[in-house]
Amino acid sequence: MNGTAGHGVAVHVDGCGKTFADGTRALLPATLDIARGETLVLLGPSGCGKTTMLRIIAGLEVPDEGGRVLFDGKDMTSVPIERRNVGMVFQSYALFPNMSVAANIGYGLKVRGLPKEERAERVAELVALTNISGLENRRIDQLSGGQRQRVALARAVAIRPGVLLLDEPLTALDAALRERLRGELNRLLRALGITAIYVTHDQSEAMELGDRIVVMSKGAIAQVGTPREIYFTPRNRFVAEFIGAANIIEASVENGHLLLPGGRQPITSHVNRAVVVAMVRPESIRLAEVDAAALTGTISSVAFNGDRQRLVVSGAADKPLTIDAPNTVQAKPGDRVGLSIPPEAVRLLPLED
Repeated sequence: MNGTAGHGVAVHVDGCGKTFADGTRALLPATLDIARGETLVLLGPSGCGKTTMLRIIAGLEVPDEGGRVLFDGKDMTSVPIERRNVGMVFQSYALFPNMSVAANIGYGLKVRGLPKEERAERVAELVALTNISGLENRRIDQLSGGQRQRVALARAVAIRPGVLLLDEPLTALDAALRERLRGELNRLLRALGITAIYVTHDQSEAMELGDRIVVMSKGAIAQVGTPREIYFTPRNRFVAEFIGAANIIEASVENGHLLLPGGRQPITSHVNRAVVVAMVRPESIRLAEVDAAALTGTISSVAFNGDRQRLVVSGAADKPLTIDAPNTVQAKPGDRVGLSIPPEAVRLLPLED
């Protein structure tokens, strides 16, 4: 790829918080290490602090006193955005409507004084990489939303930034296009091998794109981990419920079992407290024969989703349980069913959120 690929910089966020002039604390002091070439996703609901964190890394916001941002060990806290060598992609694309696709992609290169031939070579390379060949001479208003997003990505990486920052870049697209572009973006980031920090509230984007995910809540980091770690071993109830579907069960414990309305569910965790909060993912629960099952309940609803069906079973736990069952299972509301849950699929959570 003629040197377009690069591993970027390692980013260290050291105790960065942000309090605005009106006293609002958008971000509590947070520390993060982002490895060179890693895609890190900042995930959380609106107002959780993820965009503030991104803007501090970019140089668009100054952290509270004591906070620092380092690129490859160099303190960048007081360095303005134009000297940080960061690429940015926004939800709004921020493209120049009076320029062609090629001129938009090459704009940053022109500003930096690259010779015309070198600019043309890099633009052609990125046009091919982002699958927009044949659109080089079109105006921005002649492009679809997906094409505009590809142009914005190409422009952001054309300058070979040390870190690529993406702030909910797919949110404005319809669901089908968003899913397709998510796959293309994943391929592009892997091909470039660039350090990337991606902000989203969409858990599917986070799970597909992130080498690691930072789950944020109320201005603080709730958990950092790989997609598998975040999904299977959430640190608390907020993370468990925010990432994927989760059954949250409150129950008493006796001799390694949860005492539930529908029976006794074995667990692997050894706990000393009398009451616990546990998480079970819907796909971990299987239907079983009533007479042989540790838990029983009654199906209250069935939703057929094509590749699977989602059942809601009442009476087994303190709240109705959601179950993802194969689409071949014959089930209808009112059926009495047994439930089988592997003990290792029951994840105990802290009592406090």
